[in-house]
Amino acid sequence: MTASPIPERFKRHALQPEEAQRRLLARVGRLPAETVALSQAWRRRLAEPIAAPHPFPPFRRSGMDGYALRAEDVRAASAGSPVTLEVLETLPGGTAPTRPLGPGQASRIMTGGMLPEGADAVVMLEMTDAMERGGKPFVKINKSVPPGENMAGIGSEIREGELLLEAGRLVGPGEAAVLAACGYAQVSVFRKPKVAVLSTGSELLEPSEPLAPGKIRNSNAPMLEALIREAGAEPVLLGKVPDDADEAEALILRGLEAADLMVTTGGVSVGDYDILVDILARWDGETLFNKIAMRPGSPTTAAVRGGRLLLALSGNPGACFVGFHLFALPALRAMQGVRDPLPFRFPARLAVPFPKVNAFRRYVRARSEIRPDGTVWVAPTGEDQSSLMTTIVDADCLIEIPPLKEGYSAGQPVMAVRLGERS
Repeated sequence: MTASPIPERFKRHALQPEEAQRRLLARVGRLPAETVALSQAWRRRLAEPIAAPHPFPPFRRSGMDGYALRAEDVRAASAGSPVTLEVLETLPGGTAPTRPLGPGQASRIMTGGMLPEGADAVVMLEMTDAMERGGKPFVKINKSVPPGENMAGIGSEIREGELLLEAGRLVGPGEAAVLAACGYAQVSVFRKPKVAVLSTGSELLEPSEPLAPGKIRNSNAPMLEALIREAGAEPVLLGKVPDDADEAEALILRGLEAADLMVTTGGVSVGDYDILVDILARWDGETLFNKIAMRPGSPTTAAVRGGRLLLALSGNPGACFVGFHLFALPALRAMQGVRDPLPFRFPARLAVPFPKVNAFRRYVRARSEIRPDGTVWVAPTGEDQSSLMTTIVDADCLIEIPPLKEGYSAGQPVMAVRLGERS
């Protein structure tokens, strides 16, 4: 008897995760830049390097309230033997000095105030006593200070022409402060990637719909929407589609036209109703991979059509979550100019035993903890099953467990993948 031919859906070659990432990123191009107001640049990525147009601070400034003076005048000052100096003027922040200091002279100065010519130090207010002589202001200095004390020199923080922020840098609070201080009221940032999201499965309900026999609410779409926004991209939600290949294909083609990346969930395995396999077998796109040597999410699939990327993730929430971080997020980072878009990996130790034996590498949702000795320990957030969504809630990393013939014991060294966006 002649054996039946093997269906195409079972003809899959499993790539290592690194090779799958390489193939995907090789097809990612940087998006064009656009200029936005600094107030609109939050969580955007810079499209060009930022250099300092001038030194910062641009003048010598005081680090505290006190008196600007010449350090040599108070070299012998102490509480028991104070030095008295004539006060020439008061210098609040934003006021330029009008009188240079000579021997035996000082100026009252506030935090951030501009030091007068001749001053090379500031003594804090608490170490002084104000007084008058003949109607003129004087001050007693009760402590000596070395040159440069309590002041910042021109360019002491930022030198003119210094590279401040590289292209691809995420604009956060610190970056916004630096940009503002250097006069960048507008900045060039990469356009936000648009990511179309389509959920497949006849079993799916909207979150607002009541439960029905055999049905579940669609949790993947809201999760992906949040992850996409966190990545600095714009979600284009196409809703859900039943297990109908023609209807799903029409929506996928629409999503590819409207977005820079199309993400689907569900229908990507080898079951009778896994429609993505049928769609990719008949359309005119190029499949980059359709199986990865990993758990969860081994049937994760990527394809290209018309220069647009399709990433088909598992319908299981845990696998969908893992697949997004390992593949979608690096692609979105690359679109926004990040030089090294792959997830950050770090060494850690297992806080609990991991008894599972596995043929493929596992990515286990986990929580990390830094112990007093500086070592990082990681523990799963729950049972390691791809269908579980509650394990996502507290996860801040993924534990990488290599293929094992026997489990890991507590304390075993492992590598972990940090979750979430980074600078």
